[in-house]
Amino acid sequence: MGIVEGDAAGVEHTGGGAGVRAVPAGEWEREPHPSDSLRTFGAFVQALREHAGLSRADLGARVSYSKHTVESVELGRRMPDEAFVERAEEALGNTGALRKAARHLTRGEAGLAAWFRRWARLEREAVSLCTYECRLVPGLLQSEAYARAVFEGTIPLRTDEELEQQLTARMERQAMMRDRPTVPFSFIVEEHVFRRRFGDAELMRGLLDHVLERSAPRNVTLQVVPFEAGLHACLDGPLQVLETPEGRRLGYSEGQKNGRLISDVKEVSVLCQRYETLRSQALSPGESRALLERLRGEL
Repeated sequence: MGIVEGDAAGVEHTGGGAGVRAVPAGEWEREPHPSDSLRTFGAFVQALREHAGLSRADLGARVSYSKHTVESVELGRRMPDEAFVERAEEALGNTGALRKAARHLTRGEAGLAAWFRRWARLEREAVSLCTYECRLVPGLLQSEAYARAVFEGTIPLRTDEELEQQLTARMERQAMMRDRPTVPFSFIVEEHVFRRRFGDAELMRGLLDHVLERSAPRNVTLQVVPFEAGLHACLDGPLQVLETPEGRRLGYSEGQKNGRLISDVKEVSVLCQRYETLRSQALSPGESRALLERLRGEL
């Protein structure tokens, strides 16, 4: 996906059901934003450290980590490993608080746009996921080199640490396609997306190889919309639709610096109709793979 996982910024629709609430852009910090669990754990560490009368450098020396690592953990920028948790627990009173707090840490937040997090959580539980993309290769299909190039081209520019957080989040998100082999993943992507060059021929071949590999499993379907398809029903922009374990369908769309989670039944129904119409106009999965293989051979 684009700028960060979620490709926009500005509005996050939180909650579920009919009570979806739009949150103004100004209420969110600039991304990437540390997860609530990482920030909470970091606050525990800082509070216990200060109670013990230790500086960050002092605690770093006791747990055999640098002062900067302690700072990153306390600010919620870094996921602490097991060794850090155990050593910090022992150094800060052995109360059990850090061990218990560490059980609730989640990786998938840092590097994800605020407006996208709700959708990312829903994705992990979905029983099906459909994605239409007309701008760039969908995040779940991106090679690491392609994702890095996307992030490096982001404006405003990111620090190296932020870029690595975003890249880690994207690669970890892709793991759900491997870990959930019975969940159908459907992708419809415009042909020009795969023709848009980045890097040299080797990197382009790597991208196409990655897409072909990711779309090979039986539960993954990739269809390409050829140039010849002309105008179609999804020209309003990218869209995603998923089905929850309870059988409810939800939609998601993005624009410049914003993302929208759609729960209204009628709106989601329209998105599904558009997606199914475009599915009939796109190349078949076999024809789509043949096209990507031909594009690879032309490099």
